Amino acid sequence: MKPYPAAKAYRLLEPGPVVLVTTRAATGRANIMTMGFHMMVQHDSPPLIGACIGPWDFSFAALRETGECVIAIPTVDLAATMVDIGNCSGRDVDKFARFRLTEAPARAVRAPLIAECLANIECRVADTALVDAYGLWILEAVQAWTDPDRKERRMLHHNGNGTFTVDGRVINLQERMVLWKQFQD
Repeated sequence: MKPYPAAKAYRLLEPGPVVLVTTRAATGRANIMTMGFHMMVQHDSPPLIGACIGPWDFSFAALRETGECVIAIPTVDLAATMVDIGNCSGRDVDKFARFRLTEAPARAVRAPLIAECLANIECRVADTALVDAYGLWILEAVQAWTDPDRKERRMLHHNGNGTFTVDGRVINLQERMVLWKQFQD
């Protein structure tokens, strides 16, 4: 083993796929941001997601104002778009128009789904106790959507230095997960 900078530990514990977050301000304006720092906080009753969205993000104000968003999960075919979305600000750009993404209506929140994504999770803010200190929002998943007909299903994981790992082969060890049977379908 060799020493590794503690400040880069996030590169070792990458939290999950890079996602797109949509918000809709009270004025009606929709926005999209790219987010790499998120995690499941609680599986169910209710399902809770931790999401890092700080005041440096244009979406922060809309999330604070409305208390809702959508987490959209893009696949590898949207990799360049996902990076480009993160390299511009919704203060200056209508990202749905610029990146030719389709707003789809959500059922439980005003923020739009992204039709081109593999999945979308409608969320409401459940807890803001860590927002001011860390930009960490606790979101409750209130409705989820998947596109079972989508051929591309591989997601992207940010390595923290501008490179990404693409999901690969799935290994099924469900028969060994005896303590977690309730989470299998």
